Amino acid sequence: MADSILENVKEYYGTVLKSRDDLKSQVCYKKDLIDNKYVCKAISEVHSDVSAKYYGCGLCIPPRVNGANILDLGSGSGRDCFAVSKLAGIDGKVVGIDMIGDQVDVANTYIQYHQEKFGFDKPNVKFVEGYVEDLQSAGLEKDYFDIIISNCVVNLCPDKEAVLSAAFSVLKPGGELYFSDMYTDTHQSDIVKGNKTLWGEGFAGSLHWKQLHEIANKIGYSTPCLVSCSPIKIVREDFKQMLGDAKYCSATYRLFKPLTPLPRADDPTCQGGVGLVTYKGEILHHEDLFNFDHVLTLLKGVETSVPIEKINILLSSRYAEEFEFNVDNNDVSSDSCNGWNCLENPFDVIKKKVESGQQVKCCQKTKGC
Repeated sequence: MADSILENVKEYYGTVLKSRDDLKSQVCYKKDLIDNKYVCKAISEVHSDVSAKYYGCGLCIPPRVNGANILDLGSGSGRDCFAVSKLAGIDGKVVGIDMIGDQVDVANTYIQYHQEKFGFDKPNVKFVEGYVEDLQSAGLEKDYFDIIISNCVVNLCPDKEAVLSAAFSVLKPGGELYFSDMYTDTHQSDIVKGNKTLWGEGFAGSLHWKQLHEIANKIGYSTPCLVSCSPIKIVREDFKQMLGDAKYCSATYRLFKPLTPLPRADDPTCQGGVGLVTYKGEILHHEDLFNFDHVLTLLKGVETSVPIEKINILLSSRYAEEFEFNVDNNDVSSDSCNGWNCLENPFDVIKKKVESGQQVKCCQKTKGC
């Protein structure tokens, strides 16, 4: 069945969809998800022919990409790759992988255009055709990438564990998987799983949000940290009938390949307590503050109380040198792992925003950044 799903997705994105305007649902990138002008500017400089074939559902470019080795899973026509290649600079290296040859061909066509557009004396991006479930067969090295990004692609893959495991294998220790995807609050019915269009539109393959935590834990990632989330509005009546009461959202998570195995909040060995963390303010474009996830914001030069589990994640990540840590291991409490709800339900986050009066817009199509 997995092979037939992959073939269906290849046909859907290689033949059925000619541009993002052909999508049959309002599942696409929305302007409000961008809060960094430098990211918006980089995206705006991508050639319009490339952007026209963009099918993402969120923001997947993290801070501190300059000089980094970056891999984009399911890179399509290359929009995110080209944008992040500008931010990575000539010292950075960006690789995009996609299973659809026509999409890879489009991306390759515009390599020289973006090299000249960004003022580089040589390309810093390349594209390969292959499967995100088997990265090493595509020639990608183990323990090589500082950052892996992906934009609304994992939901198109029948074997999520294979995708996340393959990503883990090519990440450097301390490396980061920063990706946007679609999630649901229920387990998919056989009717949904058997519908080709719902697979192509991302609904049928959306993970229950808890499954992400289960898979990440099994592979060895740090606890997934929720960066942002936005509801997905289902407008087609035929989709509503098949999907029933299920809710869907677009969510961006960051996971790390820790330098050493980390205890988790639901692990009895997890050390409780809090410590103080001070951001040095040295990350380009983020000199004043650093948003780690939707809960934790660290201001430059300000000591901030942070749960031990999150401190352990920072210490074992590529960001460790960006902070000063002050942790007293003798001053802990047994329940402080619960001070930060690591298994936070993105649908509850959205609900709380609505109840507090915050404006929460649904993910929808847009023609620009």
